[in-house]
Amino acid sequence: MHGEYKVPGGKLVVVDLEVRDGVLRDVRVAGDFFLEPDEAIEAIDGALEGAPADTTAAGLSARIDAALPPGTAMYGLSSDGVAVAVRRALAHATDWNDYDWQLIHDGPQEPALHMALDEVITAEVAAGRRPPTLRVWEWGAPAVVIGSFQSLRNEVDPEGAARHGITVVRRISGGGAMFIEPGNTITYSLSVPDALVQGLSFADSYAYLDDWVLGALGDMGIKAWYQPLNDIATEAGKIAGAAQKRMVADGGAVLHHVTMAYDIDADKMTDVLRIGKEKLSDKGTRSAKKRVDPLRRQTGLAREAVIERMIASFRARYGLGAGGVTDEEMARARELAAAKFATREWTARVP
Repeated sequence: MHGEYKVPGGKLVVVDLEVRDGVLRDVRVAGDFFLEPDEAIEAIDGALEGAPADTTAAGLSARIDAALPPGTAMYGLSSDGVAVAVRRALAHATDWNDYDWQLIHDGPQEPALHMALDEVITAEVAAGRRPPTLRVWEWGAPAVVIGSFQSLRNEVDPEGAARHGITVVRRISGGGAMFIEPGNTITYSLSVPDALVQGLSFADSYAYLDDWVLGALGDMGIKAWYQPLNDIATEAGKIAGAAQKRMVADGGAVLHHVTMAYDIDADKMTDVLRIGKEKLSDKGTRSAKKRVDPLRRQTGLAREAVIERMIASFRARYGLGAGGVTDEEMARARELAAAKFATREWTARVP
């Protein structure tokens, strides 16, 4: 069995092993990490040898920590990362490079249709009728997108939304509200087979699926990091938020979508969103206006250039072919938008 895990912000960990009589055998850990002293790698292998195959990631990590020689130094590596690689090997997880990725980057769409396209495309990936897909959104109208479980009246000021011509829609994933203005926002979705995140905890899957964009931002001179559970941040503040939805039908798939602030009208945002003190209390700031620091200021690049560089970075890492929404997918998405995402019943399902 073979498992790989790119430690977020770190290096690649590779594990090869066998399972005999219910325990791990012939365990070999490798990768492009740094580790001192040399014998520490043997200690890691030895700690995993003989471990029951159903040991949790936390249990495997504890075995490794207990076996490491005094003074061990790890660079780009952690005992948790090794444990995740083991669990991925046991779960027969796939890797990014196992797939022929497809890019969808079409013209502007209405907010409700974007919600529907996410659901339809991810269902197609789950059924094996579509390859794993990176979809970059273009917005046809300003919007507030609230999370699946958020209260509509607690999150949005209806008078403010009406005053600024804001459409309010609800997505199928959890998380918080997103304030969207065409030209000021970069949004993308990853629709991936469940096998890509096998062996990862829910929290770990966020970091794993966000890692490529951290690299893309780094290529643009931005030192960004994953901030649990679902934020991407820099020293200047938050620049993006992610959300996920797991689909269990057919072969299973994960929808992971991210909204990044390229520019932002903070006054308009706070006039539309009801951002309370409790939400800000764990952000280290008293003002919602200070929570988000736009990419425009940090990169000095046009929005289109940022998107082009992100796509180029993904393509260089994993390959990425040009694609598009099929006629059948679009027809289904339009039906779903009209029947669900554009309806008051769905948007106000949590009043």
